[in-house]
Amino acid sequence: MKTVTLQFTNNLWIPSPGYNNGLDNFNASLVLCFGAKELIAQPEVYNSLKSKFNNAQITLCSTAGEILNNTVTDNTVIAIAIELNSTTLATALVNISNYTNSYDAAVALIAQLPTSELTYVLVLSDGSLVNGSELVKGLNESVNNNQLITGGLAGDGNNFISTKVGLNSLPSEGNIVAIGFYGSKIRVTHGSQGGWDMFGPERVVTKSHNNVVYEIDNKLALETYKKYLGSDSEGLPGTALLYPLSVLLNNNTEPLVRTILSIDDVNNTMTFAGDIPEGAKVRLMKANFDKLTMASANAAENSIKNAILPAEFSLLISCVGRKIILDKRIDEEIDAALELFNPQTTVAGFYSYGEISPFNEGTNCELHNQTMTITSFYELP
Repeated sequence: MKTVTLQFTNNLWIPSPGYNNGLDNFNASLVLCFGAKELIAQPEVYNSLKSKFNNAQITLCSTAGEILNNTVTDNTVIAIAIELNSTTLATALVNISNYTNSYDAAVALIAQLPTSELTYVLVLSDGSLVNGSELVKGLNESVNNNQLITGGLAGDGNNFISTKVGLNSLPSEGNIVAIGFYGSKIRVTHGSQGGWDMFGPERVVTKSHNNVVYEIDNKLALETYKKYLGSDSEGLPGTALLYPLSVLLNNNTEPLVRTILSIDDVNNTMTFAGDIPEGAKVRLMKANFDKLTMASANAAENSIKNAILPAEFSLLISCVGRKIILDKRIDEEIDAALELFNPQTTVAGFYSYGEISPFNEGTNCELHNQTMTITSFYELP
């Protein structure tokens, strides 16, 4: 495996510092392009990538921030071109507008991928129109248990208006892309950690529908939430990013984190970035800066601990909520991860509206909020 990282500057793709070989001889199999929504949709971005890497599968995904090596940027466009030696790819795309729900879209997406020798699937999805919880249900029921799935939901900065994803064309709203990796030589490992502190009593969701929670412990959900926030409730919905919920589902041994997207003061409801079913056990969480950074290091460690060779490329997908909270300290979570990687490992990724990864090795993928999720790749010789 070989990798090249580039930045789109003045309508040109410029290789990142440290890459000394000529691009003309680089035969990329896959290009991952991440950037601000308005910029990544410009025709020049895709057209110039296609011209430079004309044999590659090219994916584009809007973000809430871009990660390249040890730097986090906003309103930029980056790309990672990957040359695979002994691994083949297959890609698929669906648009949510053509399906009744996100579950059906996920099933149709995976159905497009050949199954023989499928080792791993990377999923990049619209982050506004797609229900991430239903998406992962469909993904999990469409692949064998031994096939790893990771990825993320596209972002739109701090705007939460619309997102765009593309495959071998300009990115559009509602798209979901899957990239299947095939063969016995590819190795993909993963790690996902949050680093939040839980506080207050455990409570039960007694009335909800999909990602809208109406009642907790048979009391109005928003009223209960505000009670425990105290004076910070005056800053809602903005301060909700500081206080997500830990959600324990009946079939999980580890809790998920769910971020509040919006509140309804009239109906006393809260809308979350993923589904919270009735019967789920929930606790409030709050930010701990040191633990958030440590979680990034733990995710990196988990993503490489079972590797027999150093990772050649590590894809970092972190939550927009973490970025808002860490603010000027955002580089610290990237630095914490980089300390665990081999200096030769290419590191790139983006800030998302949701992260897709299993909790542990060999388990189904889950939709996460407020985590650092890392997927590391290498090929056997």
